Amino acid sequence: MSGVTFDFAGAAVLVTGGTSGIGHAIAHEFARAGATVTVTGTRASASDYDVDLSGFTFRRCRLDEPAEIDAVASSLERLDVVVNNAGQNLPGGRNEYEPDVFEECVTVNLTGAFRMATAARDLLAASAFDGGASVVNLASMSSFFGVEMVPGYGAAKAGVVGLTKTLSVAWAKLGIRVNAVAPGVVETNMTAPMLPYDALTAPLLARTPLGRFATPDEIAPAVLFLASPAARYITGATLVVDGGFSVAG
Repeated sequence: MSGVTFDFAGAAVLVTGGTSGIGHAIAHEFARAGATVTVTGTRASASDYDVDLSGFTFRRCRLDEPAEIDAVASSLERLDVVVNNAGQNLPGGRNEYEPDVFEECVTVNLTGAFRMATAARDLLAASAFDGGASVVNLASMSSFFGVEMVPGYGAAKAGVVGLTKTLSVAWAKLGIRVNAVAPGVVETNMTAPMLPYDALTAPLLARTPLGRFATPDEIAPAVLFLASPAARYITGATLVVDGGFSVAG
């Protein structure tokens, strides 16, 4: 980030799926801003990843395993920010039109986010962070548009926007703000299989006024902003970070 800084000194932050892509960028930005950061991943230990996780506390957490979600929350002494970033689509290359695969996508991307936020609620309610504790959920352009290949992922991400609104109302009295960030296409491991194919990317780029896809480092600042005191009067919002895709004709 150039010219914009955030101060999260002393804050305790949890980033699910912080081992790669957008989540990894978010975790690093919080750490650079002074926060103590815990990240989750699906593998057994931090050493199972090729990226450097030495600056974070690592916890294994598969979002379709409720006991692992509860274990992560129970392992934390305090918490000021939860970033529900972890997610997946086309798991294992399988077809989301198969009911079991559809259900798995909804479980990981929506139910898992709800369970994590709920497991962390009491810790967040005890936070004394300036501007209030925060949950920041990761939504998607598929929250708003029909993406034919990913019916389960799209349904789940649409649900994330609705969940964000509902929890923001329910938890305001606890001093917890709940917002979401909805990225456009971001160059990550998740999108890597589609990026080489012009037939898939050309229409998306043609509709994007900024004419390119995002990098994870361009999504992270939006998350930090929503969790910061600068956003103390923002709750229930979904901030679109899509290069103009959603407003282009």
